[in-house]
Amino acid sequence: MATTCPVGFNVDKLRELIRAEYDRVAREPKGTFHFHRGPEYACRMLGYDPEELAMIPAKSTASFAGVGNPHRIGPIEPGETVLDIGCGGGMDLMLAARRAGPQGRAIGVDMTPSMLELAKRAALKAGLWKNIEIRRGIAEELPVETESVNVVISNGVLNLSPDKIAAFREIQRVLRPGGRLYLAEVVVHGELSLAARSDVELWAAGIGGALPEAELDELAAKVGLFEGKIGERFDCYKGTSARVKLSKDLFVQGVNFFARKPGRSRIISSYRESRLSG
Repeated sequence: MATTCPVGFNVDKLRELIRAEYDRVAREPKGTFHFHRGPEYACRMLGYDPEELAMIPAKSTASFAGVGNPHRIGPIEPGETVLDIGCGGGMDLMLAARRAGPQGRAIGVDMTPSMLELAKRAALKAGLWKNIEIRRGIAEELPVETESVNVVISNGVLNLSPDKIAAFREIQRVLRPGGRLYLAEVVVHGELSLAARSDVELWAAGIGGALPEAELDELAAKVGLFEGKIGERFDCYKGTSARVKLSKDLFVQGVNFFARKPGRSRIISSYRESRLSG
């Protein structure tokens, strides 16, 4: 299971590089990167609603760099608490806040200061500051209370984690009984070579730390999340320079993934059977 980085991998250097990369995305979203960004990409390739995105400040949507669409996995009900791990400039976070409504709460966690500042400013501009909280932190040590969250969302972030077991344990910890995970994530078909997994630029692009598809459900089950299902798939690296760095027989894509914490919940995922595979 490729849940941790290779032996001898410099984790501090990786996090430093990731912070620098996404600081640049926040400041120069139209720059040159190994991955797609922006609202046009989100709508055309990931199925976001352009009318909804038009209600989000442009600086937030410009810095969007997700790989799937967690909002198509299941509902966020009015009054619920949602956690967005790796919220970036806040696009998914603000969509979640709108769904949770004035009685709900949306918490965004990110480790890049410029992204946190961008998300804060966007929430203020969108008039959503009353039910949005922005916190600095990492996926392996979430600054969130135990069993305080109804829904965890994340979009192309956990592949960046050097310790995915710790990150998934944190998701299980913060979810309330019956809480749901709506995860958009990068998966690979075939095993990445040691050279690819040791390439910090590929890690920062979301590929070097990506799991083989089958391991997503295995990892969720390992920490006590069940009903794991992969749904929609997205060719999120089509036409990017990251694809060029991979061997021709290795395919990488984004997927939507659902899992749930055991326990009673009044909300059942509305994932349509036509979207589920396997």
